[in-house]
Formats: sequence, structure tokens, C-alpha cells
Amino acid sequence: MSRDPLIALRPWESPEVTSWGRLPMSAVDRRAGALSLDGEWRFQLLPSPDSPVTEAWSSQHVPGAWTLQDTDDLPQYTNVRMPFAEFPPAVPAADPTGVYEREVDVPAEWAGRRIVLQVGAAESVLLVHVDGRPVGISKDSHLAAEFDLSQVVRPGRRATVRLTVVKWSDASHIEDQDQWWHGGITRSVLLYATDPLHLADVTVRARLDGELRVECRVRDAGGALPEGWYVSGELDGHPLTQDEEFDRANAEDERVSGFLGEALIRATVPDVRPWTAETPELHGLTVRLHRADGTVADTSYRRIGFRDVEIVGRDLLVNGERVFIRGVNRHDFHPLTGRTVSYDDMRADLVLMKRFGFNAIRTAHYPNDPALYDLADELGFYVVDEADIESHDHAHEIADDPRYLNAFVDRVSRMVLRDKNHPSVIIWSLGNESDYGANHDAAAGWVRRHDPTRPIQYEGAAKRGWADPDLASDIACPMYAPIEDCVAHALSGEQTKPLIQCEYSHAMGNSNGTLADHWAAIESTPGLQGGFIWEFWDHGILQRVSDGRPAGRTGAGLYDNGVAAPGHRWAYGGDFGETIHDGAFIADGVVFPDRTPKPALYEHREIAAPVRIECFKHEGIVLGNHQHFRGLDWLSGRWELSLADGRTLTAPAELPDLRPGETAAVPLPFELPRDSGEAWLTLRVTTAQDMPWAPRGTEVCAPQVRLRADAPVTDAPVTDRPVVVDAEGLLVHPLLTAAPTLSLWRAPTDNDELGGMAPRWRAWGLDALVRKVVSVHRDGDGVTVLAEYAGTVGVVRHRQVFTPVEGGIRIDEQAELPEEFDDVARVGSVFETVAGLDLLEWFGQGPWESYPDRSAGAPVGHHSVPVDELFTPYLRPQESGGRHGVRRFTLSAPDATGLAVTLDAPRQVSVTRFRAEDLTAASHHDELVPRSGCVVHIDAAHRGLGTASCGPDTSLSYRIAAGIHRWSWTLRVL
Repeated sequence: MSRDPLIALRPWESPEVTSWGRLPMSAVDRRAGALSLDGEWRFQLLPSPDSPVTEAWSSQHVPGAWTLQDTDDLPQYTNVRMPFAEFPPAVPAADPTGVYEREVDVPAEWAGRRIVLQVGAAESVLLVHVDGRPVGISKDSHLAAEFDLSQVVRPGRRATVRLTVVKWSDASHIEDQDQWWHGGITRSVLLYATDPLHLADVTVRARLDGELRVECRVRDAGGALPEGWYVSGELDGHPLTQDEEFDRANAEDERVSGFLGEALIRATVPDVRPWTAETPELHGLTVRLHRADGTVADTSYRRIGFRDVEIVGRDLLVNGERVFIRGVNRHDFHPLTGRTVSYDDMRADLVLMKRFGFNAIRTAHYPNDPALYDLADELGFYVVDEADIESHDHAHEIADDPRYLNAFVDRVSRMVLRDKNHPSVIIWSLGNESDYGANHDAAAGWVRRHDPTRPIQYEGAAKRGWADPDLASDIACPMYAPIEDCVAHALSGEQTKPLIQCEYSHAMGNSNGTLADHWAAIESTPGLQGGFIWEFWDHGILQRVSDGRPAGRTGAGLYDNGVAAPGHRWAYGGDFGETIHDGAFIADGVVFPDRTPKPALYEHREIAAPVRIECFKHEGIVLGNHQHFRGLDWLSGRWELSLADGRTLTAPAELPDLRPGETAAVPLPFELPRDSGEAWLTLRVTTAQDMPWAPRGTEVCAPQVRLRADAPVTDAPVTDRPVVVDAEGLLVHPLLTAAPTLSLWRAPTDNDELGGMAPRWRAWGLDALVRKVVSVHRDGDGVTVLAEYAGTVGVVRHRQVFTPVEGGIRIDEQAELPEEFDDVARVGSVFETVAGLDLLEWFGQGPWESYPDRSAGAPVGHHSVPVDELFTPYLRPQESGGRHGVRRFTLSAPDATGLAVTLDAPRQVSVTRFRAEDLTAASHHDELVPRSGCVVHIDAAHRGLGTASCGPDTSLSYRIAAGIHRWSWTLRVL
């Protein structure tokens, strides 16, 4: 057995041991004035924690994961399964262990001061030695660990700091989150000094009515507290003093201690500016700890917000208002550095969320980097702060396992102690997907005692009964509950708690179908208050194709607009040679790995619009303010009128002065031109001035209303222009390389595959229908073609009628689906064009990708996009690039030649460089070879997307039934 007492203890297999020598967690921020130890450290990766350290040192950058820095221990992705077979608390004998070492010059001016080492995060067990002496142990991969080095180092001298990080441990069994497994020191390492007399903790309670309580805990590293110490403070420059009445009460109750001091600053702040996610007003609070002679021993500064959070009945209230939670789940993630995220990256995350209408973040599934909460305070987000607890693979066993009791309480309590002073944090979460047991109740009990100002949520408790008042969760926070079930619960008369889904609308691949339907139900049903989309990121790691290794920190610039540079790709589960993995399930965010927005974000932006067009009346438009706390003075607008004849008219818009929830009628900004056909009015709403999260002129939303419907037009047949078909009844056309044929198949989305639809479609043979001509009948210059498309279990009868019309050919189609083909992917035509037609212009919804159940964020108008930019590069290639509600489109070459298509009704259209079989066969985008021409789909019906990879499928109204489907389109040459 090793002589090292930390190794001899084998803490990596001792769940009862959560720490040794670690200081209590504190809300006092010590980053200012600290000595950063970030940078290059000596490093070696041992095969197990009890393997001897050798002289074979390499180097690693701290902070960072060794799994992304050119070691042989590579990332591994699992969702539910543990990456090894051992049962808790056991771990594999082969347990990668990183040893980090460097010298530190301790400043001479720190003589006589308390010296503390802070390790921001280490995955998953941290062992600390200084100059060969054991200092401490810590677990919890997502919270900082601090160690007092005052008796170990000498100011003015050099010390050798060794940080040993053990990857697999008993703690891994409760860090079984849906994410990559890494190893390393993933947040910054600091060394700082304080006076021996110091602020051990500061708790701020700032209420909406201006009541301010600042509770201070004071310690002295030398032991007993000196006589005469006191605290003072300032709020925005105004002095605050210690509450003497509190001191007298403590003395009378004999609560005065020789080693722990308690002091209270209490004040009533007049004319307080409330903090909300819409109006994140912050105030600067300074707390000073004085010695008896008045000199300052320690200082704490932070920005605070005055606000109240409470549950009244079945409503969650912020400052007395029932707010909608438009949330998203967020991991700490970067495609090059994994869980190591810079301040600028976190700010970019939150800025993007804010621009797309999110007002809430769930820190899935652990406390995020501390800087994120400062940013949430500043930019305005409601935060559900989640403890680092998920025992997914062994949830039932661990929830009541007394060996893990300390770990549950430790992780939850340390999170609360760190983050309690952030106004953005409105709810504490006990963790994720860990069943429900006594360990959760113990942790909840600690929170309720320490912080009665915020509610608690936990999905594992909520699933026992949404209305049960005796469970640990104050909020019913299910995952992926069908919206019909949520509405039924709210209308049942049995609801006792707010219903806010902790996860809904799974964003894997081409997804987030029915999001608008979901929110229509939420906004119209008392008792429903929103939820959190899963999730923000696609967790693709940039990978070199040549050797299959992570690109590492040097990979910056090797990706753009969601696409990896040549020679690279976005890796997901299984791409690093793992045998146990969960594939592309890691790619389930609303942004790509480089933070490029997916089309679903535009859907969310419109659903969350602060300004809505409520209705259209002949005399004008009714506008509504859909915010909770703010007027419209921070916004400006511009009207846009899109006419079917190709014109777009614009005019400035003056937004009415509306308080939250108010509506007002405004006159129509245009007189509708006669004989211009269909007309759509859009209000382009932008920021009126620079915001912390958006420059002036940033589009916030684009509500739209149809002012006039289109009158159907039928092309009259012409003569002397006979339609040409070949012997198989296929259209012969100079601009087509593949004639229009029937298509019932799409390259399966992740929802199609995991939801079970794609296997069913394959079983029916929809991916390989066999076409057989039944008859070809010529009637004058027109042709009628009857064909059968045979699958493995049914036959589709398809009729095409080709009629010459002025300038082109009208194609009337009918497909009769047998009963066996109930709920197919699409019914429509597919054809391919010659090369050189590189620009798509259309009148319909856009400009970004949209589908039948995800089209609220794509306004009708005139749009123009290069063909190569139409395709959406989801990490696993699949159906993408569709545009919903297209009325007509052109495909043209630079010289304006090409083809034009007019549709009989708004249809689903896609134009890409790939056939469905190209996408179906590929697992990554580096395997795709674009075709020179265009592959065009015109769908009479297209199945909705839903979220069935993890959640409800699309609703019945967006599915395709068996029976007869008809559509018509006209093809012309430009």
C-alpha cells in the first residue's frame, strides 16, 4: 500500500468521503487580486491512481481536459449508461489519473496572511500536495475546492504544487449526466491571500420592498476572534452600518462565539429599482470587515438585485407577477476545450439566448462556471441552479443509499452557499434523473433551512405526482410531458403547484416541431408557465479526420456557420473508438458546436416576441405588449408589406405606449394596391438603442398578419407545344436531369430514427419503391401517365397529367396511398436539374428552414438564398433545407436563365445538392459529396418534425394519412 495517506485512503472508492482538508464553501468572491496559476503545468497520465509517478513529464494547459490535449485517454459520450460495468461505488482498475505539477513563487508581501489555493473544478477526485505534503481531497467535478496553505508554504519562497486528478470514482456514479466524459482540471486555479481576520461568508437578502439584510460570518485563521471587530458597508456609495440590535439579541441568546463571528447589516432602501429578467437593475454592495482600530481587514464587493420570488397557489411569482419561463438547458461546453469555457464564450452564449427570446437558464446538470451567474445577473435571466447529482444508470439504488447521503447534501449545500447572492437564481434544483429517495429529502431539508427565500424543484420527485404537496419539489417539473397532459392537469382542479417542464422540445437534429402549438397552450392555460428546451448546444467536438483525434486548443478558425473545415468534422459518440457510447444523442441543441443558430431558434424568437399583432381589422391592426414588466420604449419598428406580384413596400412604424399586457389599435400603414393578389403585413421590431446584449437595430421579432388571401389562377392549355415523355412515361425537359417522380421517403431525422418511424418506413420499403408504368396516354399535346410504386407491403397508384400551358408545362398529380402506408414521411414530387442553377428565389415562408409544425418563425415574403446555403448541416446528415408554405420559386444561373415553378397552393419545398439516399447513407458531413445540379422536392404533404428522439411525436394534424393526395405545379423556363 502506498505511503501517501491520500492514496492509502482510496477516496475514489469511498462515497462517504466527500472531502478532507477542504475549506467550507463561501459566497465571498476572491477572484480579484488573486494570483492566477493558469497556464502550462508539468503533466503525466498514470494508468491508475496508485501507480507510481515517474520522471516522464509532458505538459498540459490548465484549465483544460486532458482528454482533449493529445493524450491516449480520449473523450467518451454516454447518456444513461455508465462507461464501465462496475456497480457503485466501485470503479475500474484501469482508472486514468492525471498528475499536474508546477512551482509557485509565493509573494513575500503575503507574510502573516492567510494563503488559500482554489481549484475551480477537477473531474472527478482531486488530491492536493504541496512540497510533498498532503493538503486535501475534494470531490464534485463542477464546484471549486479551497485549501488553506498558510502552514504549508512560506511567503517569499517557491513551493511545488501537485494536483492529482482521478478520473473514475464513486462520485462518477452520481455525475452520470448526458454529456462527454472528460478528465482534468477544467476551471481556473488561483492562489490568494487574506488577512487572518476575514469574511468567511456573506449572505444577501434584498427584497422588492427595499428591505436589505446582509448577514456576515467572520473568522480568524489564528483561532479566537479579536475583540472589537465590526462590519460596515456601502450600497451604491451610501453608507450602511452594523445592526446593534442583532448583536444584543445574539448576546442575550448566548449565540456569541469565540471562533465564529456573526454580524448583520440591515437597511431599507428607498425607491428601489427592481431586478427582473427584463429589467436587470443591479446595485453595487460593498461589505467591509474592520479591526477594533477601524482599519479594514477584509472587503467583499458584489452586485445585487432587489426582487422577490414566491409561489402563490399554482403560480410562480417574480415581484408579484406570474412570469412565463422561456428557458433553455445549458452545459458548460466548447468544441475545442470541452467543459473549459472562457468569460467571453459564456457572454456570447447568453447574448445569443437573449437575442432569441430566452429569459431563463437551467444549469444542466451541475453548477455552471461562477462567471455565468454574474452574466445572468447583468443581462437578465432567471436561473434554475442545479446540483451536480445524476445517478441515471443506478438511480434507484443510490437515492436511498446512506453511503451517498453526505455527497447529496454536500453538493446541494455547497451550490447554495456559492450562488445564493445572485438575483438571477430563482430556483434551486436537487439534481437530475436520480430517482427519488431519502438523500434528496435530506438535501432539500438543508436548503429550506438555509434559504427559505427560493423554491426547490426536482423532477424525480415531481414524477411521483404533480400535485403531491409532500414531495421535495415545490414545482411540478416533468420531462417531455405531452402538452395535452399538461393542459388536462391544469384543468383538472387538482393542480397544487406551478407546472414548468424542466425539459421539453428535444432539439436533436432537425427537430423542435410543434413548439408554437406548445406555447399556444401554455399562454392560454392558467397553471402552465413554460419550461426549458433541451438544450442549448450540439456537443460536437472538432476532430481531425486524418488521425481521429480532437483538434484541441489549436483548432480555432477551423469551423464556420456550423460547418467544420475540410479535414475536420464534428465528432459525436463512437467517433473516438469507444465501444460503449450513445452516438449522436449528444447533438441535441438549438445551436451548432460553433454557436451558429439552428433554424429552430427563429421559431422560438417569434414565439417569445415581446410585441404581437393580435388581430387585423379593416380599420387597422391591434398590437399587444407581451412582456411582464416593461413598456415598448426600448423597441422600434418598421412595417413591411409583401405582395404576391413581387413588390415589397416599407414604412416606419411608431409603436404605441403600452404597459405590459395592454393592447392598442393602430391604423394600417398602407393602402392595399388593387389586383396585387395575396398580401402579408410584417412588423419588423428592432432594438431602439444599444443594449448590453444587442446593438441598436438588432431584430427582436417579426410578427406578421395576412391582409388578403390569394385568388387561385389556372393556366389555360395551349396547342402546338406537345409534352415530351420517354418510353417509361418520364418527362423529358432540357433543364431536368431526372424527371419528376413520386417521393414518399425523406432522409430520416433523428426524431424519425429514434421515434421508430424510420424503421417502420424501411419495413414498408418506402426508401426503395419500385416504379412500374401502367399506361401512357396522349390526349392532344398533353400526356397522362399512370404508374405504380411498389413497396414491400403495399402499392401506391400515381397519376401525372402533363398539360402544355403558356411558357411551360402544368403537372397535375394524384397519389393514392394504401391503408398500409398510414403516416409516411412525405407525398410529393422529386426531380433534379442541370448544373449551374445556383440561386433560389421564392415567395413563401423564410428565409430560414421551416416545416409544417415549425413555421411560426418564418414570415411569408420574397426570399433569395444561394442553393449551397439552403442546406442545414445537422451533425448527422438528415432531412433538412425545407421551406414551408412556398407559393412559387425560381432556380437561376448568374445570367438569369433557369426555371420557374408555380404551385397550386402553399407547399413544402426543398432544394439541395443531395438526394435523400445520399443523406441517409452518410454519418458525417465529410462523407457527403454535393451534386452539381439541384435535387428539388415539391410536397403535397410533409410530415411534421415533432421531438420523438426524446419526447412527444408531432401531433396528429401534422401526420400524413393514407388515401388520395392531389397537387399541381407549373414548370416554366426563364
